[in-house]
Amino acid sequence: MNSLCAPPQNLAIMKTLKLTLLCCLLSVFTYANVSQSQKDALVALYNATDGDTWNTSWNLDQPITEWYGLTIEDDNVIAIDLSFNNLSGKLPSEISQLTFLKTLNLAFNKLEGKLPETLTSMINLETLQLFSNNFSGALPSDIGSMANLKTVELYNNNFFGEIPSSIGNLTKLESLILSSNQLIGKLPASISNLKSLKVLSLFDNSLLGTIPASIGELTQLEELVLSNNAFYGNLPGELAQLSNLKTLLLSNNGFKGNYAALKDKLPNIVDFDLDDANMKGALATLDSEENDD
Repeated sequence: MNSLCAPPQNLAIMKTLKLTLLCCLLSVFTYANVSQSQKDALVALYNATDGDTWNTSWNLDQPITEWYGLTIEDDNVIAIDLSFNNLSGKLPSEISQLTFLKTLNLAFNKLEGKLPETLTSMINLETLQLFSNNFSGALPSDIGSMANLKTVELYNNNFFGEIPSSIGNLTKLESLILSSNQLIGKLPASISNLKSLKVLSLFDNSLLGTIPASIGELTQLEELVLSNNAFYGNLPGELAQLSNLKTLLLSNNGFKGNYAALKDKLPNIVDFDLDDANMKGALATLDSEENDD
């Protein structure tokens, strides 16, 4: 009996079967093209950070497109947002297999240990947000190889050592927030290369030395937060060139000189903070000292 002679109920069954088969095929094509190496990297992240105890966990038997916190585009994982999700443990080296990743947000978790050396091979990464964890160790010396970074937010951790000079290679960087760590040493002169930088926050570290005059080249800067460090000397006169500054916080350092009139030289300033000793009297000069070598 051909389909033309089939009873109506059989035709309905055949139609249902065809639709079911079509849906199954669509599911296969939708879910199957995320590469195995990317899936392996995600499973490694899950295992290394105690995925069973996450606030919102992954069912590894479900398609990757169903996994919480992922953004997938053109069959590639381009963003991970697992902030506030009770991750603990260490960031695995396999994370670098997510070669198309643009955003990695693991903020407000319980992650610890050093950043994996492979992290800096993720050259498509634009946003790196690992703040409010328990990471430690030095910042990667070759962080400058991550040339597409626009946002680096690593505050409220236990990173130590110096700020790598290679950070000056991140010419697309708009936000650099390293506050509340254990960083030491001087502000690298290469930071003047970051012409797109809008936010520079180094609050609450153990950084020292004078502020280089080249900081005046960061003309897009809107927030400069250097409080609670061990900087010293005169502020460079070039600071007054930062006409876009809205926030300037410099207290609890060893700056000398009276800068009471500095606020008037910054037309867009809203938040302005210096030590009481630096706020008395007229502004005589913003002459810079020679930078320490």
